Amino acid sequence: MADGVRVPGLEGVPLLGSLFDLKADSLGTYERARQRHGDVVRISAGPPGLRAELYCVFSAEGAQRVLASEAGNFRKDNAFYQELRDSFGNGLLTSQDADYMRQRRLVQPLFTRKRVDGYAGAVAAETGSTLAAWAEARDGIVDVSAEMMHLALRAVSRILFGADVDATVGVVDRCFPVITEYVLRRGYSPANLPRTWPTPGNRRAAAALDELYAVCDEIIAQRLGARAGQAEGEDLLTLLAGARGEDDAAFDPAELRDQVLVFLLAGHETTATSLAFALHLLGRHPEEQARAREEVRSVLGERVPGAGDLERLPYLTQVLKEAMRLYPAAPVIGRKAVAATEIGGHTVPAGADVIVAPWVTHRHPRYWKDPERFDPDRFAPEAEAGRHRYAWFPFGGGPRACIGQHFSMLESVIALAMLLRAYEFEAVDREVPVSAGITLRAEGPARCRIRRLEGTP
Repeated sequence: MADGVRVPGLEGVPLLGSLFDLKADSLGTYERARQRHGDVVRISAGPPGLRAELYCVFSAEGAQRVLASEAGNFRKDNAFYQELRDSFGNGLLTSQDADYMRQRRLVQPLFTRKRVDGYAGAVAAETGSTLAAWAEARDGIVDVSAEMMHLALRAVSRILFGADVDATVGVVDRCFPVITEYVLRRGYSPANLPRTWPTPGNRRAAAALDELYAVCDEIIAQRLGARAGQAEGEDLLTLLAGARGEDDAAFDPAELRDQVLVFLLAGHETTATSLAFALHLLGRHPEEQARAREEVRSVLGERVPGAGDLERLPYLTQVLKEAMRLYPAAPVIGRKAVAATEIGGHTVPAGADVIVAPWVTHRHPRYWKDPERFDPDRFAPEAEAGRHRYAWFPFGGGPRACIGQHFSMLESVIALAMLLRAYEFEAVDREVPVSAGITLRAEGPARCRIRRLEGTP
């Protein structure tokens, strides 16, 4: 039994605690909690009898304990993860224990650096399509948030489904917002009606899930049939269908769909967020933009970038890392404590809902000087070497760290390099309001004025 002192609580209103603050601005509420009470804070929300208590851990040292050194004590057993499972299946993001270990063993060979590097051409092709669409408008204004969401969705769909990309993009674009809003509403509600009850919200979500499942199941059936006929393919779904464990075990069709849905969810929204805010931040900081563009042009000239260019574009990588510091795609990560644990001198009780918050830790003045300032040089090698490993953790950490880290960086560097080489960006919206959904969400446009640069391919 941990013997630390009781965790201090954030002040709230009588009866409902911090419910309205969390609903209005959860990220700002977490930041105020750290400023007022330190690195471990308890936040209560909801009426008596339905009250939730969140134990928030804001230090890098605490995040390391929750995600890595004591990861076995902090599980994905909270209500939010259950809602994710009920909608997006029991894939790598949501599975646990033996299920997770089996899935990870089957999927890991498909995410080696060599295999992921082979997806560079698909990313470059989809970025080229975006540039072609922008060229028709010449010097106009684009919402980089919406544009990068479209680009990232097409890229991950092409990598997953190959020639079937057009059959899926429209369905995902139409159905995902309905499903994610449904998951969020139920995941953070103190009480929910059964999903089977024919309420308007349940019926809308069920229709979206049916449509999404149907298109995935159809493509999966085609892939499995093609494999039976010895047809070969290099898209990720074909590789997933052919993955085998040590006991020759494979994914069945339902498990394949679970993995596909998780890859679609995690594979496009996260990368889109990083790209959009990198462009918007560069649009507000012309000197850093010019420096990044000069690096791109000196390294690439007019050729299409490939996987080998990642190491040759260190400043561009620093720009992306700084964008992910200020706007982490996963701003809050939840767990449930199995046993009472002492963190930062305070007792987190058994059964507690625990969150670590990259949004807050990435702005912690203990690790970051002038934390709200955009400064890619924070990620120069010498600066990174002197910082705590968990002062920056946009991909999580420990045994459940994101399996797609390298893919996300590959896609982001290639796309950003091609966009900066072709266009100059000037931010129109100086500030972009955000909220914590399943991933970080822009609550307004992130518009940039774009100007086509002469002599670009």
